[in-house]
Amino acid sequence: MKMRAAVLERFGEPLVVQDVEIAGPKEGEALVRVVACGVCHTDLYTASGADPSGYAPCVLGHEGAGVVEEVGPGVTSVQPGDHVVTLFSPECGRCEHCTSGKTNICTAIRAQQGQGYLPDGTPRLSRGGEPLRHFMGTSTFAEYTVMPEIALAKIPAEASLEASSLLACGATTGLAAALWKAEVAAGSTVAVFGAGLVGLGAIAGAKLRGAERIFAVDLSDGRLDLARRYGATDVLRADQAPVDRILEATGGMGADYTFEATGRVDVMGQAVEAARMGWGLCTVLGVAGKGETLAIVPRLLITGRRVQGGSFGGAKGRTHVPQLVDLYLKGDLDLDGFVSHRMPLDDVNRAFELMEEQDGIRSVLVFDGSAGGAS
Repeated sequence: MKMRAAVLERFGEPLVVQDVEIAGPKEGEALVRVVACGVCHTDLYTASGADPSGYAPCVLGHEGAGVVEEVGPGVTSVQPGDHVVTLFSPECGRCEHCTSGKTNICTAIRAQQGQGYLPDGTPRLSRGGEPLRHFMGTSTFAEYTVMPEIALAKIPAEASLEASSLLACGATTGLAAALWKAEVAAGSTVAVFGAGLVGLGAIAGAKLRGAERIFAVDLSDGRLDLARRYGATDVLRADQAPVDRILEATGGMGADYTFEATGRVDVMGQAVEAARMGWGLCTVLGVAGKGETLAIVPRLLITGRRVQGGSFGGAKGRTHVPQLVDLYLKGDLDLDGFVSHRMPLDDVNRAFELMEEQDGIRSVLVFDGSAGGAS
């Protein structure tokens, strides 16, 4: 079947929207009609060539939501007509990692996924008869995608697919980090470095957990204003000694929980420094550039601070994403407020430009024809 997709031809060059072919689902897979897809910094990171694991050509996109159109043999958890969120981080429930209870990083399809293929070692995408690789096992900058069922989270049909698409990566990363990775305690103090989608998610998650004081740190006054809307009690400019101000506001001790959501190693260091002496927990969520390293003064660890990472915020996609959608449907979580721009697939490169300009929180590609241009 032919469809339109945005292809990364070469690193550092604009994506090319073109016709490609997609094959039907094989065993354990489903064909999904993509309705909406967020444009995430990870897509831009890979397109730029900064990602050491990146490859081209491929169809980019991973923050998608849509409707199941067809299923392959053996598929039991989804059926045609189901609304789903695509997951770059699958949840098989059977591998050693899934059954350990210690991590959300499923290993069932990880090796092939990292090479741009589906579990059987082949792609479902092609162009002119030549294979075309998948991105992060998803490739949702396209009208359709084929994915393993273990990488699809079924959600209620009444939930907006535009809003729910953000749970495929950015929003969940921040929310889950606060809710389930760090397990922010009620009455605690939290500091979030970076008020983009991931950081705002962490702020919203900390509020849901009952944090008493939430510091938001960013360079953008507009984003800091939005941070207040999502639960920040204190907003700090990133260029005005935020660590010193957090320490001063906490009697020199620091925040019980800190979250880094920028991908900058210098900011990661600040998040460690701002964590409370004795028991402060710093959760690093941003993806640093190729070859960058984080330097930590050992004294900060010796005096009780802890540092952890959080791929997808520690979320188990098929378990936690539906829970977040439930919070959205109940009115406890405002996902719609994260959507800044809606546009058709043809404007995907404009979405990258808006991201680099820090214009808004998230641009969403809409495939139902209702998006007439950047808005």
